[in-house]
Amino acid sequence: MKLQRKSGLRALAVGAVAVSGALMLTACGSDDNTSPGAEGSKAPATSSSSIKCADKGGQLLASGSSAQQNAMDAWVRNYQQACSGAQINYKASSSGEGIVDFNNGTDGFAGSDSPLKPEEVEASKKICTNGTGISIPMVGGPIAIGYNVAGVDNLVLDAPTLAKIFDSKITKWDDAAIKKLNPDAKLPSTKIQTFHRQDESGTTDNLTKYFNGAAKAEWPYEHAKAWAGKGGQSAAKSAGVAAQVKQVNGSIGYFELSYATANSIKTVKIDTGASAPVEATADNASAGIAQAKVVGTGADLSLDMSAAYTTKADNAYPIVLVTYEIACDKGNKAETLPLVKSFLGYTASEEGQSILAEAGYAPLPAEIATKVRATVDALS
Repeated sequence: MKLQRKSGLRALAVGAVAVSGALMLTACGSDDNTSPGAEGSKAPATSSSSIKCADKGGQLLASGSSAQQNAMDAWVRNYQQACSGAQINYKASSSGEGIVDFNNGTDGFAGSDSPLKPEEVEASKKICTNGTGISIPMVGGPIAIGYNVAGVDNLVLDAPTLAKIFDSKITKWDDAAIKKLNPDAKLPSTKIQTFHRQDESGTTDNLTKYFNGAAKAEWPYEHAKAWAGKGGQSAAKSAGVAAQVKQVNGSIGYFELSYATANSIKTVKIDTGASAPVEATADNASAGIAQAKVVGTGADLSLDMSAAYTTKADNAYPIVLVTYEIACDKGNKAETLPLVKSFLGYTASEEGQSILAEAGYAPLPAEIATKVRATVDALS
C-alpha cells in the first residue's frame, strides 16, 4: 500500500509540473505578436521578487512607439507573471498615434520616440487635471541601418553618404562614395532600394535628427516624424521596414536593433571619424546616449541628444534614440494611477532595465535612470 501511495504521489507531482509547464508555454504563446521583429527576440522572464505590484490590479491601456515593442513585450510578460490581478495592454502603433490616444484620454500612458512638442503638451492639459503631460525616458538603443546586398557582409557608411542614399542622390551600390568607404568589398552595380516608414514615427524623427546634425548639407529637410526624403518605398512600422529589407536584394532601411537581430539582417557600421567604424550594439549605443543632457523643466525629462550625432568618441554609436513614456505629472485618472506607477516603476527599476541589452536595447545611463525613478514615484 505504501509503495502504491508513493507512486501515486510521484505521478501527481509529475503531472503538476507538466501542467505548470504547459501553462507557462500557453502564456508565452498567447502573446499574439505578429511583428516579424519580435520573433525570437523575447527576453527571458526575470525573477519577479522585486516587482512592487499595485494594491489593486485592473486593466491599463497604452499605445505608441513600435520601437520599444520588444522591450514592452518582455516587461508586460514579467509584470503580469508577478502581478496576477493586473492586465497591461500595450498597442504598438507609432509615436504619433500614441500621443493622440493619450491626449484623447484613451491611454494611461503612451510611448514616443521623441519628447512631446509644445502643442502636444498644451493639449495634454485637458486630460491631466491640474497637471500636464511629461516625457519620461525609459528605453534607449541604436537605430540600426539594415541592408541586404548579396555578397557584401561588412559595410561601412558615413552620415553624408547615408543621407544621399536615403534622398536618392546615390542610387547604385558601386557608387564611388560607397567604394571609398569600402575599398575591400566587392560591391555590385545593383540598384539601391531604400525603405522608410509610411507612418509618422519617432524612429524617422531621430534618424533625420542625426542627418541634420551630422550631414546637414546632404539632408536639406528638417527632422520630422513624417518621411521627407525623395524616392524609396514605404512600409508600416519598424517591423514592416525590416521585413522588406530582409526580402529584397539591394535594399537598405532603418529600424531598431532588435528587429535586425530577430530577422538576421546585416547592419551598417558608421564611420564617425573615430579610430574605427562603430557597430550598432547596445553597449555602443549606451556610450552615445550617455552624452545626452536633460533639457526638460519641472518633472519633464526630455533629453537633448545632439552631442551623440556628431561624436567621434571610440565605440560611441551616433544614431541613437530614446523612447519616452508619456504620462501626466499630476491629474492621472484615479482608477489607473496605481497601475501606471507600479508598472513604470518596474520598467525603470534596475531589474526592468537589466533585460534591455538582451532584447537589443540600451539601458538608461545611471544618472538619467535615477531621475526617472524619482519622477515615476512622484506621479499623482
